Amino acid sequence: MAARPRPTSDAAREALQGAMARLAQGDQAALEEIYRATRVKLFGITLRILGDRKEAEDALQDVYVNLWQRADRYDPARASPIAWLAAFARNRAIDRLRTGKVRGGAVPVEEAAPLPDESPLADALLVDAEQTAQIHKCLGALDARTQGHIRAAFFEGKTYAQLAEAADVPLGTMKSWIRRGLQRLRACLEASEAA
Repeated sequence: MAARPRPTSDAAREALQGAMARLAQGDQAALEEIYRATRVKLFGITLRILGDRKEAEDALQDVYVNLWQRADRYDPARASPIAWLAAFARNRAIDRLRTGKVRGGAVPVEEAAPLPDESPLADALLVDAEQTAQIHKCLGALDARTQGHIRAAFFEGKTYAQLAEAADVPLGTMKSWIRRGLQRLRACLEASEAA
């Protein structure tokens, strides 16, 4: 049996955007399509933040239940579907930490790797190497302090309060630093797209 050709990242992104639009109109099959395309990446995010497989599964379930209820809030002009969903999953996991819903018994992050899944990972389909390189290039253009705070907040799941405490600065200052850094990052990415 011949292997199916892998869709390009643009085609996969468009398919996911279409599924998000259909979901916003109440199409249940669209939710299944979104789930198949994103579950591994989003589970990886929740597991990395929560450190517990069961908690990560619960957080992921929350993501899709809330997505069903709030799909109409997605704006393709502001973010790619996978970036929006990744932020959604990150926020859900952090909410579980804040509300104390997480039980003890952490699971090593390495357990996220052997998940069985026949389809390619969502990030492999949706973010091609050129875009990834551009993001890292733009992140690298930021000063080291801002770069470190953005990476800690968005890749490690640290809250602004945790970052402010670690840097020994007021919470408002930390929020301002990250907001200005994200504005510079966005300007850099927009400039590279226009070029």
